[in-house]
Amino acid sequence: MIGTRPEAIKLAPVAHALAARGLPPTLIVSGQHPQLDPAEFGLGELSTERLNCPGEEDPHRHVGAVAEALLSRMSLPPDRLVVQGDTSSALGAALAAFTNGVPVAHVEAGLRTHDPLLPWPEEEYRTAIDTHAELLFAPTAVAAANLQSERVPGEVHVTGNTSIDALLAVEADLPPMSRRPSKLPRLLVTAHRRESWGEGLRSIAAALRELASEAMIDFILHPNAHVAATMREALGGSANVHLLDPCGHRELIQHMRAADLILSDSGGIQEEAPALGIPLLVLRDKTERPEGVADGSAILVGTSSVRIVAEARRLSQDATAVDQMCERSFPYGDGKAAPRIAQIIQEWLEKRSGLSPATTDCPRQSYGW
Repeated sequence: MIGTRPEAIKLAPVAHALAARGLPPTLIVSGQHPQLDPAEFGLGELSTERLNCPGEEDPHRHVGAVAEALLSRMSLPPDRLVVQGDTSSALGAALAAFTNGVPVAHVEAGLRTHDPLLPWPEEEYRTAIDTHAELLFAPTAVAAANLQSERVPGEVHVTGNTSIDALLAVEADLPPMSRRPSKLPRLLVTAHRRESWGEGLRSIAAALRELASEAMIDFILHPNAHVAATMREALGGSANVHLLDPCGHRELIQHMRAADLILSDSGGIQEEAPALGIPLLVLRDKTERPEGVADGSAILVGTSSVRIVAEARRLSQDATAVDQMCERSFPYGDGKAAPRIAQIIQEWLEKRSGLSPATTDCPRQSYGW
């Protein structure tokens, strides 16, 4: 199931790895992001079904729409459904599968803030999927420990996050990075979290207006019309602030590589920035990705304009801290998550069919399941 661009980015490596093992999957595109084109992610050759369920302001309604649309197409149930993350498309598809007795594999399982409101509704959605999934692919040992503490009945594997697979593949295809000399540092900013709508986004914008006299700021607008309108109103016409249209993954990586500092509330960017060696300020009060904060690659600053400005200025004056944050680190995976996931799925299918499983050659962590 693919509903959003982040899902496509993270599931494309899994689809390619399955196809390489002779198990090409069928893609189900929910329509949550209506402009999503599987061909952009190299998936154009796979069989694809579209549900025509565009995203809604009420995510619960979208969950129901996806579940209903998928249930109507399950006259011939698949052997396994693979979902990723915590979107309404992922939960809707998982609910349809649970209802029809179809085993679910959850890529990026076990992420937790342990606060059902931060983020809402994602914390509830991923927890619900994990409760019933049969295969849970935890990106890190921390995520696996969350699942262990919840005593989920499914089989847990630590695989790394497929976002790093996708990132390294894009980076390998880009020309060497050459920075243009500039008197001012370059900041890259994204913000879209639902819990920040309203005062949070306005506070982030206030911080950027204050920092604009000290830096060149590229703000990539989100496809969500409400978020984009809010930031256009708050930042339009501000000197040194460039509002950029939503972009593809390759272009985003290019923007990230050109930045001296990133400010973002994106989960994907939290995973990618440490691997690229770009200092990151996380515009959230809580994160389900604590590994980057723990290893010093990222700093959790929330949406307070005072805190954002203070941390950005501190880093601009602390070369030692910046140098440490600029060291590439990989707390979320080594770029080989998708082959591990594909191998585990293949072994599961072979066991189910009564065949001898293929010889394993990928590292595992077992937590007693």
